[in-house]
Formats: sequence, C-alpha cells, structure tokens
Amino acid sequence: MIYPLRWSSSGWRCSIASIFSNGSLRARFVVLLLLSLVLIVLDLKWASMHQTRSYLSLLITPLQWIVDTPAQVADDLSDVLVTRSQLADENRRLRQEALLLKQRVQQVSALTAENVRLRELLNGRQRLEQDVFLTELIGVNPDPFQHQIILNRGSEDHAYVGQAVLDSGGIMGQVVEVSHYTSRAMLITDSRHAIPVEVNRNGFRSIALGNGSVNQLELVHVPDTADIREGDLLVSSGLGGRFPRGYPVAKVVSVQRDPGEPFALVKAEPAAMLNKSRHILLVDMPQAPELPPEDKPLHTEKLKPQQAGIDVQESEGE
Repeated sequence: MIYPLRWSSSGWRCSIASIFSNGSLRARFVVLLLLSLVLIVLDLKWASMHQTRSYLSLLITPLQWIVDTPAQVADDLSDVLVTRSQLADENRRLRQEALLLKQRVQQVSALTAENVRLRELLNGRQRLEQDVFLTELIGVNPDPFQHQIILNRGSEDHAYVGQAVLDSGGIMGQVVEVSHYTSRAMLITDSRHAIPVEVNRNGFRSIALGNGSVNQLELVHVPDTADIREGDLLVSSGLGGRFPRGYPVAKVVSVQRDPGEPFALVKAEPAAMLNKSRHILLVDMPQAPELPPEDKPLHTEKLKPQQAGIDVQESEGE
C-alpha cells in the first residue's frame, strides 16, 4: 500500500516514517530507490554535495571502527589463547631448525679446513718427481705399542708393500700390509721403523729410529763431533730407494753431547702430522732390484787377461 506524499515538512516526515513502520517491502524499496536517485542527482548537480559527503564519511568512520572491532578482538584473542601444546611444538621445531643450522655451519667449517689441507697436500705433491695417489685414513691401530694406520687403498688400487706414505708436512711411514681394498701403514715413530735421513744444512747422513712416542724420533750412531744442531731439518736421503729423496722427515729438537761417550743423543720431532692428517699420499717409487740370498754365493767368472784388456807379451817382457 502506497501512501501519498505530502509536501509539508512535518507531513512528509510522518509519511516516510509510516511507510517504513507499516508499509510493505515494495513500498520501502520504492522509497529507498527514489532517495538514491535524488542523492545521485544532487551529487552530480549540487557542488556543495562533495563537502557534505566528506562530512558524512567523517561521521561514518567511528561506525566502521566499531564494526571492525569484533574481528580485531577475535584475532588478538586467537593469538593470546594459544594452547600450551602448540607452543611446545613450535619450540621443538625451532630447536630442531637451530640444530640443523649449527650442523651445517660445522660442515662448512670442516669443508673449509679440508680444502686448506688438500691445497697443502697439492703443494707437497709438486715437490715430488714420482707419481702419487691420494688416499684417506679410515682407521688407526688401537694397540699403543704399534703405530699403524689403515688406508682406503689396496692392491686393486696399485698399492704395494714398502710404498712410502706422505702428508702435507712430510714422510709419515710406509705400507707394511696390503689387502684388496685397504692397506696398513707403519708410522715412522713405531719402535720397529727406521728411515735414512740427512741434515738439510750440511748433508750429514744418519738413521732416524722410532721410539714408540708419536711425536719423537731418535738418531743413532751420531758422532759426538758431528755438525748437527737444534732446529736442523732432517730430510730423507733416498738411500735404499724406499722413500723419495729430499722430503722432510723431522726437525732436531735436542742434541746432548757427553764428553765420555763417543756418540751424541739426538732427538727430533716428526714433520708430518701423524695424529692429525686424514688425506694422505702414496708415492709410486721405482722398485729397487732384489739382492741375491746370502746362502747363495755369487757365481763370478774369472776374466782372462785378453778380456781385461791387458797385453800378455808386454806383461811378460816387463
């Protein structure tokens, strides 16, 4: 039911109120539609409507805040009212991530140190004229009286008994046992090991023996008058063909001379890092010819004077 609109202000207001209070939905829709059209026309034609609209927006702003407040309160409550189990799970997850990050940092530092060692090892290889093979330490003999290490190269990798073992600092020892895929090396500090050395400063030759201490060697049969001093570098002399010549072996740390003894007591510290090196070189040295057994004497044929280049007649004439 549509009520007639009266042009008096009081009557117009009463008619609008009666429509919204007692009128049908269609009447309400028509009234709201007419109001919308009027406002649109006023907004287009009336310049002061822009200012009025800004005032209306200012009045509506608090209402918008009030409407948005429940949503914000709900979000804040959801952040505050977190269960203890969720906090524990998140804490556990963060701890795991922290441990993983620490592990990666440790791996990076280990890789950096390994890179440095490999570079040093490469520089050590350049000092050798023989072919070398890179190997890695995979085990240590637990017997304290046997200084031996296990390498990851065997006969399948052309490793052989007697092969010299080096690291970036110097000679470590030699291979004493070979299997198919691994080999066992004896360190120069083993009490059963000996290596011929010479003083790098003056060429004095001697034999360096292991005494069972991982950081000490002893030189035997050094005359009391020998020119050897603390700080001298001992290098391999190459005698015997087992070790490459001129490679660092040890550094003299003490020389004790007793006037009543014919030999001096010389102690040295190995140049190789025996208890630290992990990447190692195996040197492919040419094999020395085997000596005949002692129980079989050499069969030498006596040379005739003509074969020796001697003139028999001249010898008789003399």
